[in-house]
Amino acid sequence: MPTTSVEKLSPTRAKLTISVTPEELKPSITHAYEHIAEQINVPGFRKGKVPPPIIDQRVGKAAVLEHAVNEGLDGFYRAAVTEHELRPLGRPEADIVEWPSEKDFSGDLLLAIEVDVRPDVELPDYDGLELTVDSVEVGDDEVQAELERLRSRFGTLITVDRPATTGDFVTLDLVATIEGTEVDTATGISYELGSGELLEGIDEALESLTAGETTTFESKLLGGDHEGETAEITVTVTAVKERELPAADDDFAQIASEFDTLDELTQSLTEQVARNKSFGQGTQARDLLVEKLLELVDVPVADSVIEDEVHRHLESEGRLEDDEHRAEVTESSTKAFKTQIVLDKIAEAEKVQVSQDELTQYLVQGAAQYGMDPNEFVQVLSQNGQIPAMVGEVARNKALAIALGKAKVTDAAGKPVDLSEFTAEAEADEAEGEQAEGEGEQAEAAAEEKKPARKRAAKKADDAAEEPAEAPAEEKKPARKRAAKKADAE
Repeated sequence: MPTTSVEKLSPTRAKLTISVTPEELKPSITHAYEHIAEQINVPGFRKGKVPPPIIDQRVGKAAVLEHAVNEGLDGFYRAAVTEHELRPLGRPEADIVEWPSEKDFSGDLLLAIEVDVRPDVELPDYDGLELTVDSVEVGDDEVQAELERLRSRFGTLITVDRPATTGDFVTLDLVATIEGTEVDTATGISYELGSGELLEGIDEALESLTAGETTTFESKLLGGDHEGETAEITVTVTAVKERELPAADDDFAQIASEFDTLDELTQSLTEQVARNKSFGQGTQARDLLVEKLLELVDVPVADSVIEDEVHRHLESEGRLEDDEHRAEVTESSTKAFKTQIVLDKIAEAEKVQVSQDELTQYLVQGAAQYGMDPNEFVQVLSQNGQIPAMVGEVARNKALAIALGKAKVTDAAGKPVDLSEFTAEAEADEAEGEQAEGEGEQAEAAAEEKKPARKRAAKKADDAAEEPAEAPAEEKKPARKRAAKKADAE
């Protein structure tokens, strides 16, 4: 194994020095000859069967050496990272300090590689942190709004002969033109006036129109070949319909719910609003806890890592020249980076483990958000080396739940808030970890044997999750230029 050493240049950057002997470089030299033999044509020799002396004559030993170093550099780098337990971020920068002799490949190869690394932070005592969230107060108007939403689900649309107003449903025909040229059309669209879900300015244009009337307005197109361009929109109303709601009485309660009376339904809606607000307390508490932790922990930031992330974000949006947006994205990316570092540290301190079922559930939820088949979603993540990152996300969520379970949460009135729904899973995970630790390897082996056969999505995720937790995608593979004696790892 090559001799390596590491020097911390800063809390977020390290320099690896790697010395490779001729014997350690020999496998890469051998493979270089084999690879070059596959690429060149030499009369009298089959492709791939060209002997090394002929290759030396045709392409030169310098080319063979460069090929061998290029091939071996990534492996030498990764081995050094593993040996020194570094957690790289971003792209490494490699400098070839000394080359072996081009005549006989004697002498050591000396590499110097700098890379941004995950900073090590010191956690504060987060047991008993005090957090204050909003009180749960359910107003009659909120319950009434829930009742109205339920009534609207059971409402019927009735065609009316009057001007359209907010809340009505109108049937529309649309024609979009740019400089007199028709670029898009749509007919028979049903639209709820006031929802703001179709085109900017359409609500104002439709207000007070009756069936058979036409108007025009300008708006930016939201899709198609002319997305983002301003077009003249001609809209024709073909029908105006109002929603007729059922009466709020006992009969409605029996139709819309499992309750027999309106009073029982109203009480249930009141409890539902309270539950929703209680859930909001949990979300608020988690946000406050993150803010509190970031106040208490000094997290050094690797500027180049943030800059790369911001550049990718703005490039995907086509807003590289938007300085104001750049500042916003830089701020949010910096906060996200610091949060990740702190939660990773808590996960390590609490010995958080991610089970296969937890990972699978997280991936299934992610697939649903993107409207993808779970198996397809897992396959895409696996191909892009993103499964380890997903494992990290699950671990961070569990770490935050554990930390929240240790916090002292009260509402604005000073009343203790029960957040067991947000912390129970984390507490159970801690208990399981302690039990497994006490029972030893035999218990773990027995539990492994009892695991049920997994579905295909779970199996794919399981296979991919066996990769190192620090995704190789972060380290990236080096591309080298010998003339500059630099390697910018990708």
